[in-house]
Amino acid sequence: MRLAFFGDVVGRAGRKVVSDHLPRLRKQLSLDAVIINAENAAGGFGITAGTAEQLYEAGADVLTLGNHSFDQPQGMGLIERDGRILRPANYPAGTPGRGANLYDVNGYQMLVVSLHGRVFMDSLDDPFQAAERELAAAPLGEVADIVVVDMHAEATSEKNAMGYFCDGRASLVIGTHQHVPTADTRILPQGTAYQTDAGMCGDYNSIIGMELDEPMRRFTTRMRSARFEPATGPATLCGIFVETNAKGLAVRAEPIRVGGQLAEQVPDV
Repeated sequence: MRLAFFGDVVGRAGRKVVSDHLPRLRKQLSLDAVIINAENAAGGFGITAGTAEQLYEAGADVLTLGNHSFDQPQGMGLIERDGRILRPANYPAGTPGRGANLYDVNGYQMLVVSLHGRVFMDSLDDPFQAAERELAAAPLGEVADIVVVDMHAEATSEKNAMGYFCDGRASLVIGTHQHVPTADTRILPQGTAYQTDAGMCGDYNSIIGMELDEPMRRFTTRMRSARFEPATGPATLCGIFVETNAKGLAVRAEPIRVGGQLAEQVPDV
């Protein structure tokens, strides 16, 4: 199976670069499944029905979220009713929506798990216990043909730990939230593809996707004078391409970067 995961979509520029390039990439890379982290898709904060639909139309099969899951007023109802959208699995019991789901994608049973880190972030339930619960419920090679884990976290060490925690039990563990693509794309010893951060689908002439003025003001003066606004320049599509074997373990993992300011990287298939 061939799949791609794309990092945090930030605002209109991020949605546009997905719409502009994903349909072609699905064909070019013969992708069976596409997963996108969309927690910043609506104005940089949260998700709406319209922004989700734009990503589905471009070719996304599943959307994961993170610490901005419920920032939009309509987000709670949307996340509750749309099974293709996953908020982190380690939110407390009773939180609307689901944190993991098993999908039938092109004849494959694909388990996707969304997790939220606890280091330097809001304190939620233990993401490692949540991962253990979801992996045990749909084991790779028994129930699920493919398992993808999105670890939405601030600390690279916590993401790294989740990679090794899931090694051999997931096809891919991919980090999100930091909006900067890391250069450590690899396959772990037991066959799980891993990258500490997928990067973002957004304008990199920015401060992690936001227009420069307000973040710069807060860093230099410690004063707030406006809300963060997503940058609107040419965006870069960032993510990872993974190919798996019959056991659902990775045999190939390569970064994807298209458009915008970063050097283009597209797997040669």
